Formats: sequence, C-alpha cells, structure tokens
Amino acid sequence: MIQSYRDLLVWQKAMDLVVACYGATEQFPKTEIYGLTGQLRRAAVSIPSNIAEGRGRQHLPEFIHFLHIAQGSLAELETQIQIANRLNYIEAQQCQTLLQQTNEIAQMLHGLIRSLKNRKTLPPDAHP
Repeated sequence: MIQSYRDLLVWQKAMDLVVACYGATEQFPKTEIYGLTGQLRRAAVSIPSNIAEGRGRQHLPEFIHFLHIAQGSLAELETQIQIANRLNYIEAQQCQTLLQQTNEIAQMLHGLIRSLKNRKTLPPDAHP
C-alpha cells in the first residue's frame, strides 16, 4: 500500500538516477560547473522532486500536473546526457546506461499518469 511518495517505485528509480547523474558529472570539466554540470544535475533532481511535490499536494489533478512536469524534466535530462556524450564528457556506455534509466522512468511516469487519469481522487492513504 502506498503510504507516501517514497513508496512509489518511480520515485525510487528517479532518486537512483539522480545519484547516477551526480556520479557521471564528477568527471566533467571544472569549467562546466555552472554550465552543463549544473543544468544536468538540476534536471535530474527535478524529477523525483516533482513526483514528491505532486503526491504531497493531495489532489489528483495537481499530482498529474506535477508528473507531467517530471516528464518534461526527464526529457531535458535526456537531451543533456546526449550533449555530454557528444562533447565526450561521458563515455558511450555510460550514456547508454543513463538513457536506459531515463527510458524506464519515462515508461513508469506514463503508466502512472494513465492510471491516475482513470481515478477520481487519490486514495485516502496518500499522505507524505
């Protein structure tokens, strides 16, 4: 039973992605600290943050809205990962691994949104 956003598998996977992105950006050039490094990290952090904020709002339309925002941040992150790969900041294999994680999260977000649109309200146990 879902007691909190922390119980959502998509939130857990998004948190894992944040950790992976921070690890990947450790080797970026120091000149990128306020550029691509910061942008990529912010986009990654935005995904689980929006899932949590939406769930914490306790109203179904708001939750769905924040899940859509998380999807947008995910698309932004995918683009930044590909840019980092093109700039040779990350290896092709690391890029592929990160993109596999983003794809899995995208599918989960899509499924969750589709499922929630079929409901009228969040279950009463939806407390953060």
